[in-house]
Amino acid sequence: MKGAVLYAPGDVRFEERDDPTIVKPTDAIIRMSATCVCGSDLWPYRGFNPTAEPSPMGHEYCGIVEEVGREVTSVKPGQFVIGSFFASDNSCPICKAGYQSSCQHAEFVGGAQAPVLRVPLADGTLVATPGVPSKDMIPSLLSTSDVFGTGWFAAEAANVKPGMTVAVVGDGAVGLLGVLSAKQMGAERIIAMSRHESRQKLAREFGATDIVTERGDEGVARIKELTDGTGADSVLECVGTQESMMQAIRSTRKGGHVGYVGVPHGAELNGEELFFAHVHLHGGPAPVRRFLPKLIELVLNRKIYPGKVFDLTLPLDQVAEGYRAMDERRAIKTLLRP
Repeated sequence: MKGAVLYAPGDVRFEERDDPTIVKPTDAIIRMSATCVCGSDLWPYRGFNPTAEPSPMGHEYCGIVEEVGREVTSVKPGQFVIGSFFASDNSCPICKAGYQSSCQHAEFVGGAQAPVLRVPLADGTLVATPGVPSKDMIPSLLSTSDVFGTGWFAAEAANVKPGMTVAVVGDGAVGLLGVLSAKQMGAERIIAMSRHESRQKLAREFGATDIVTERGDEGVARIKELTDGTGADSVLECVGTQESMMQAIRSTRKGGHVGYVGVPHGAELNGEELFFAHVHLHGGPAPVRRFLPKLIELVLNRKIYPGKVFDLTLPLDQVAEGYRAMDERRAIKTLLRP
């Protein structure tokens, strides 16, 4: 089969790769219905993460089960399934505490920008839908595999509750779905920080009540101005840079919560400033598996349409253009159809 392989910064190729096979009796093989390019894929694409050797790309997926190992019992061939970017057994003490992305037996699920994918620990990782969904549901269902689940975790980690004021730092797909998540959790006021008109429009559609275009100290000052000098009850940090992290912390009221899900790159916290900030910090790799059943149900009930973050759809063999479009901010998120 052919799939996406990153050779060096800016160099993604669609080339021959080995077909996935059952390696362990707990594996499943799925035929992809759709995959996509993740914002975190742009870090190695831009050279921030070194690429020592050609690397198969992609970790967001949904599709039809083709084959399962002899120990797999929860899914079977012919079912439509969605899974997390971390495979988990969903039974260890860490999983039972709700942090499947840090499962004691976790394996990263990579190489998903391809027609077929091997998923380890299938029983604990994959969630089947009641039937095979219609084609128009695929983008929103795909989003639950990572980007929506990550936005949801940002909101939960930030302790979003009904009636709260929430600020979202980052207007990429995760930030936009953080807005949607906060709305679903009952936030009364949602402040989206964005400088891009198309993203502002989608943020408002997802539930944002205010837009802040300023960044850094000016952005913090604007949040304080909008909240009568107090700061937001909850802030979702969805970027991962030093500036975005400090903007999030400084925009939070005393005693408030920051949920951070942007993969940190060069972010360092000053202990003394953090001490006097008096905020709660919680985040990390989203335990998507914990949220999958609920998010899938919301999508299948057509109560929300998180798939709207996919504003560019390409055939899988044009994956390189999908990366370029996101890197150049011509697209929020690229959906790829095998």
